[in-house]
Amino acid sequence: MDLLDLALLRNFAIVARTGSISLAALQIGRTQSALSMQMKRLEDSLGQSLLHRTGSGVRPTVSGERLLAHAESLLARHDEMLADLRGPALRGTIGLGCPEDYSIAYLPALLRSFCSVHPDVELQMTCAPTVELRPLLQRRQIDVALISLADPHDAEVIRRERFDWVASQARPALLDLPVLPLALSAPTTLDHRAARDAMESAGRRHRVAFASDSLAGLVAIARAGQAISVLTRAAVPPDLKVVSDELPTLPEIGIALEFAERRPSAAVRALGAHVRELLPSLSARIAARFP
Repeated sequence: MDLLDLALLRNFAIVARTGSISLAALQIGRTQSALSMQMKRLEDSLGQSLLHRTGSGVRPTVSGERLLAHAESLLARHDEMLADLRGPALRGTIGLGCPEDYSIAYLPALLRSFCSVHPDVELQMTCAPTVELRPLLQRRQIDVALISLADPHDAEVIRRERFDWVASQARPALLDLPVLPLALSAPTTLDHRAARDAMESAGRRHRVAFASDSLAGLVAIARAGQAISVLTRAAVPPDLKVVSDELPTLPEIGIALEFAERRPSAAVRALGAHVRELLPSLSARIAARFP
């Protein structure tokens, strides 16, 4: 059997992570047909089927999962070796996941400073709630993610954040309605559960009048004066008002980092160390701006 090409293994890992040859081709900068031929060549060289091909994408076979584990370990060691031999300049690609509110509030400052020190590291962003980021980490479709923890005192917490009720005015007429209209994100998210739990504990009648998986959508509804929404304090834009005095108290949450690998690459480790060092001290309104 011929020696395996590291570039071919790296491309296989990207295909397996994304679950789509077309998306992987965009990341790699090759045509879909060329990448498909590469995957077929890899399967032929190993004499095993590595990918299940379906109408909705691809997923690794049992053999593919085994190869993926070996490939990622080998690629991580390869990147570490190059980083060590080349000195401080890091290279590689990092798949970074982050909830949308943190991406607006903190990532501009975090990434600006990281990329100025490590200009050869490519960052690929995925914005999604924590409940969606964890499966991506488990499938190794991203390398590291900023996530929200319900317990702000968890040992892994880097920074604490508070949820706030927000509206278009400091004292909106909505507060006088017998049933308070709310604009919330998906029921599985921490902000949705915190809002509903707080309302029910206080005996305050309410209804979820608007639902949006997009932070921009929740901000738009609050700006229109149609409902009261819940945002993390760091992500409240300047034109919205915090209206917590007449509403039940919302909890704090914690922000932490989770990694896809127990032994991440040198670039991923460097990003993690950078976030842990800077995030606790960043101003809570570093980039909370919406168009």
